[in-house]
Amino acid sequence: MHDLRRALAGTGHAVLVAPPGAGKTTIVPLRLLDEPWLGSGRIVMLEPRRLAARAAARRMASLLGEEVGATVGFRTRDETRVSRTTRIEVVTEGILTRRLQRDAALPGTGLVVFDEIHERNLQTDLALALVLDARAVLVPDLKVLAMSATLDTRRVRVLLGGDGPPAPVIESEGRSFPVEIRWRPPGPRDRPAEAVHGAVLHALRHDAGDVLVFLPGAADIRRVAARLGGSKPADVDVRPLFGALSTAEQDAALAPSPAGRRRVVLATDIAETSLTVAGVRVVIDGGQVRTPRFDTRSGLTRLETGPTSRASAEQRAGRAGRTSPGVAYRLWSEAEHAMRVPFAAPEITTVDLAGLALDLAEWGSPAVDLPFLDPPPARALSEARTLLTDLGALGPDGRITTLGRAMAALPVHPRLARMLVVADERGLGRVAAALAALLEERDVLRGRLDELSTDVTERVRLLLDARRRHPDADERSVQFVRRRAQELLRRLDPGLRAESRSGNHRTNRDDDTHESPVGSVLALAYPDRLAQARGAGRFRLRNGTGAWLPTGDPLFGERFLVIADLGPARPAGATPGRGAAASDHGDDHRIRLAAALDQDDVEAVAGEDIERVAAVTWDDERDDLRARTERRLGALVLSSTAGPPEAGAATTAALVDRARRTHLGVLRWTEAARVLQARIGFARRAFGDVWPDVSDDALVGSVDDWLAPRLTRATGRADLERIDVRGVIRDLVGPHRVPELDRLLPPTVAIATGREVAVDYRGDAPAIAVRVQDLFGTTVHPTVAQGRIPIAVTLLSPAGRPVQVTADLPGFWKGSWTDVRKDMAGRYPKHPWPVDPSTERPPARRAGRERR
Repeated sequence: MHDLRRALAGTGHAVLVAPPGAGKTTIVPLRLLDEPWLGSGRIVMLEPRRLAARAAARRMASLLGEEVGATVGFRTRDETRVSRTTRIEVVTEGILTRRLQRDAALPGTGLVVFDEIHERNLQTDLALALVLDARAVLVPDLKVLAMSATLDTRRVRVLLGGDGPPAPVIESEGRSFPVEIRWRPPGPRDRPAEAVHGAVLHALRHDAGDVLVFLPGAADIRRVAARLGGSKPADVDVRPLFGALSTAEQDAALAPSPAGRRRVVLATDIAETSLTVAGVRVVIDGGQVRTPRFDTRSGLTRLETGPTSRASAEQRAGRAGRTSPGVAYRLWSEAEHAMRVPFAAPEITTVDLAGLALDLAEWGSPAVDLPFLDPPPARALSEARTLLTDLGALGPDGRITTLGRAMAALPVHPRLARMLVVADERGLGRVAAALAALLEERDVLRGRLDELSTDVTERVRLLLDARRRHPDADERSVQFVRRRAQELLRRLDPGLRAESRSGNHRTNRDDDTHESPVGSVLALAYPDRLAQARGAGRFRLRNGTGAWLPTGDPLFGERFLVIADLGPARPAGATPGRGAAASDHGDDHRIRLAAALDQDDVEAVAGEDIERVAAVTWDDERDDLRARTERRLGALVLSSTAGPPEAGAATTAALVDRARRTHLGVLRWTEAARVLQARIGFARRAFGDVWPDVSDDALVGSVDDWLAPRLTRATGRADLERIDVRGVIRDLVGPHRVPELDRLLPPTVAIATGREVAVDYRGDAPAIAVRVQDLFGTTVHPTVAQGRIPIAVTLLSPAGRPVQVTADLPGFWKGSWTDVRKDMAGRYPKHPWPVDPSTERPPARRAGRERR
């Protein structure tokens, strides 16, 4: 203590590291009460957990021989035991932050102690940053002490030192007793509850003293307790210990066992630090912890179960050595232990930062200007500010609003705070308080999660009407949540507090538990989670996220919902919920808690966010363009009307898009258009890009340029079909160049009979197909491009079947004609087959044109 006293008297800050049981929490504050620098000032000690705060205050009071509330008192969210004589005040989480926000100078306070700082709770990190900021600006004489049993001291001491030297570190061995570590990894087929159950029975048989078991959550505690109920020795009591239990139940778990009896305390990490569980000599550590994780994509915070850190394991093991030598069973291997992270990730890097962002706005300093051990992640903080702006807590300039200040005064998440404040103004405070308590604390219904009703209205009516019953209700939870709701009511405005005391309420609507507008109140907290039905239990949230309900749920057929809790999307291959097929819902999220809304509620909540969107789209059933006007809320379509479109930019764009999507198939292509396109295409291949690319792909690529100007007065498919595609192509090549094209690549060539035969330019060479008799007398092979490009001539039989293809007709007469003549003369004896066709006149035929 001498080194600690000297450090605080000198630099005014210090870091104390001492093992569990050394007396950090209960001895150090008492020993500092008479320090000259403290005078008559107070010591405020921040404890992360309510149970630890009460226990620490009681222990210190008992050491002084006083009642709690005299020299030593405590403040938690739901209980206060202080008086004018209180010198040591143990407070939890947001209590210190709220006090700093009211008066940053902390008048009357000489020392702020941050106990168990290694846990890195969000509120602890924030309170430390605000205290250090206030000390630097307003109260330089304020002393600050950080304490922990397991701590990476380097960063803490630098932070406490500010611009000066790092804070001194005082280490104490304390009076803890040795703890033997025993590794007991479960078998490959053992489930967690089975492994813990087996370890407890083993410890009861082989070790002395009470047993403290660490489990991730209340559900795990209940499972293990149920297993032990039929297998434990008769002289063993099983006591649960977690935050949602009543004070009496928590005290029962902490109280020493009666003579001749032992107890097994099944606890969450609530018992990991700052508590002495009397009589415990054995710790069984399941090695798991539930921690909050914020998913920035979904905007939801979820509790995830994962392995504890090595520091946490040391803290837990230390519980067995508080009063005597002990033993700690770790239900994992020593090799796995070496692979675990040394310290848990700070909450500020993993949780929803909406509350932090609101506190920072009220403080008036951005996060970058405050001394955080770890700065809040920029993306999560930005999304938190966006949410606060949407909730009306921040103005467009980022500053806190009047509503935001009212929200910040309530000890709940900003969503719930906004719901409480606004609902109170509307005379719906009781409904809002019941909802906030329910969502903040616990569900009042018990059963398999996937089989419980998702309708939050059922739960609220159960809370508001003491006469109502529900087959799945857990009465203890109902009473607990009702008490919390009453506390929230008392924290609202004085008028509502008076009403709460008298039993009167502002409106009959609020007092009517059967018709209370639960959905519209819940939407005040979750305006971003309005959802619209899309059939078969599927819903779409306004941000486009998909969600679903199982068949048979009371909300299955509702048109609109406001969703308070979404489960994770089901992984591929997972078992579907009740009434759902395995392939029904894909990546959609399971709705856990929601309330029904009607469209009037949606429009009242959404207000100015509803947009009128006019869209012109192609109707596949009508095969034509339709104009649709929609009133939209994000991805939700609240109403729509459809009809023929009017001429204009939107209609033109939609028609052009249709042409693009059909690869111009919606246009009416004539043979003349295709012939002209082929001739220009051949010109480009033969003479280079001096000729434009008018292929289908090129036309699609430039469709905005050539089609849109022709559709300025268009209103539908008929206008597309009236487009003169040949005229479009002529315009693209340039009307002045069409004569040049006709000279180079004429559409037809004359043959010996005098007829004009169409030239096909689609292939590698221009081509014609002519009956061989019609070419008698031809001595010069047909060409285009002013004689430079020979035409590929397909010679046809009298029946129109190909006989030969040649690019040198005179050569053919002199060469292979002899063999062709013999074959053809035998097949077609009635037709002339001269020895030398070049000297013969073609048979007389009716004049005309022949086209392919």
